[in-house]
Parts: sequence; structure tokens; C-alpha cells
Amino acid sequence: MWWSLYNPNDGGIIMKHLQEIARQIRVGVIDTVYHQKQGHVGGPLSMADMLAALYFSVMDIDPKNPQWENRDRFILSKGHSAIAQYVALAMRGYFPYEELRTFDDIHSRLQAHPDMRKLPGIDMSTGSLGQGFSAAVGMALGAKINQRPFQTFVMMGDGETQEGQVWEAARVAQRYKLDNLIAIVDNNRLQQYGWPDLADIGGRTPPEKDHASKWRAFGWNVVEIDGHNMPEISITFDALRKEHQGKPHVVIAHTIKGKGVPFMEGAFKWHSNVPTDEEYKQAMEALKEGAES
Repeated sequence: MWWSLYNPNDGGIIMKHLQEIARQIRVGVIDTVYHQKQGHVGGPLSMADMLAALYFSVMDIDPKNPQWENRDRFILSKGHSAIAQYVALAMRGYFPYEELRTFDDIHSRLQAHPDMRKLPGIDMSTGSLGQGFSAAVGMALGAKINQRPFQTFVMMGDGETQEGQVWEAARVAQRYKLDNLIAIVDNNRLQQYGWPDLADIGGRTPPEKDHASKWRAFGWNVVEIDGHNMPEISITFDALRKEHQGKPHVVIAHTIKGKGVPFMEGAFKWHSNVPTDEEYKQAMEALKEGAES
């Protein structure tokens, strides 16, 4: 497949190729969930552009040596969205792309939540929300203490930041001036069961409305971006890798849940749902049109 020809030493690839990789990640998510009849959809689609930039342009990693000591770390704290990370890892060459069809099978390396003991390229097992972020803080602190050059990236859901553990870890990161830590909030503004005004399902408390102010209050360097604008994503991540001013960094990425498939966009029911045959066909047609536009 063409993405396997990517050379991490050539300075990256042009934006349109990164955009195509993001589209292919979305295709892989829909295809895998449909054929395996299980998995999350909305959150994986909202973060696909950022995964494309991280794995194919920004992070210093080596699929042939996944345990390289000085590799950049990436932790998917919102572990329920693992299918998108698996697709990105497969495309990047960590394991055969065909293995995606084993997703969430009982003996598969590709479990519903990432398992670092099973799959190369997974730096932390996650699933319980908030805990992956704490692990990322520990990795960044360890790199500081041991004078290692790697950066630690961690992606959280906006609903995940309701966990108290997130803010305890945020305070620790600021206390130890972890400017080698880059947190990303996938701010798609939609959780699994909708909002309180949706009386038919009971609703849930919305995520934080003003993420930026809260993170600034905890002493973090805050950057807000359009999480679907590839040049903005790439430029921001590249800049933060090089910026060391004694503060941890957080990127508030404004995204759309279900991005790329119109009938899934902004619909809470696609947090975790399996497309029907007709919905699968419509989704794949929409993503194909995205390649042609």
C-alpha cells in the first residue's frame, strides 16, 4: 500500500498526503467496525486527522524498532477509541493491515482497549478514563529525570477531563515544569448519551465548556486549533515539540464527532454503534467522495 513507502527521514510528506492518510484511517475505522460488528466510531473519526499528523509527520518513531528507548511516546488515554490508533499503526507498518480484521476477537492483539503487552506501538494500556493521562505525566517526568530527549503525547476526550484524576495529574505536570509533555483534548463536545435536554435518554453532564481557561489556571501553555485543519495541526505539533519554556502544553482541538461521514457527524448515537449494510455503503461512499473533492 502506498503509505508503507513513507520514509520518516525525508522531512515528512505534503499536506494532501497527510489528509489522504486521515481519510484512509476513517475508512479503516468504518470497515473494521462494520465487519467485526463491534467498536466505537464517533471518537475515532474525530481524531483521525491528528493521528495522521502524529504518526506520519510529527513523532520520532521507528516501526521496525517499536521499543527504541528514545522514541516519542503516544498514549491514547481515551482508550475506547483504539480502533483509530490501530488503523494508524497498521498503516505505519507496526503490524499487517489485514490483522485489523481480528479486532476485539478473544485472542487478538487488537483488543477493544489498547494493551501494551500484546501490540507493538502501544506505549500504555488504557481504558479507565483519566489514567492514561497520569501515565503520560509519569513518562514525561521520567524523561526529565533521566535526561532523555523524547516527547510524550497524550490524547484525551473532552468528556474524560471530567475525571478528577486528570486535574491531579495536570497539577503535578505544572509543578515539575514538564515542557516535554503535549496533551491533546479531542474536543468534539459530545459524549455517549447526549446532553441533559435530551429527556428521552436521561442525558449526561456536558464536558467542560471552557477548556482553555481551566488549563491555563493550572499553569499550562494552551493552544487552540481546528482539529480537522491539517496544516494547523502539523504546524502546531511541530512547534510544541521544540518549545521548552518550563510549562507543559495542551492542545484544545475543536473537532466534530463522526467527522467525514455526514449522517454520523454530531450524532451521539455514533459514539459506539455498528453500521447496517446500507449505512456502511453510505459511509464508504461519503469517504470516497472526500478523496475526490
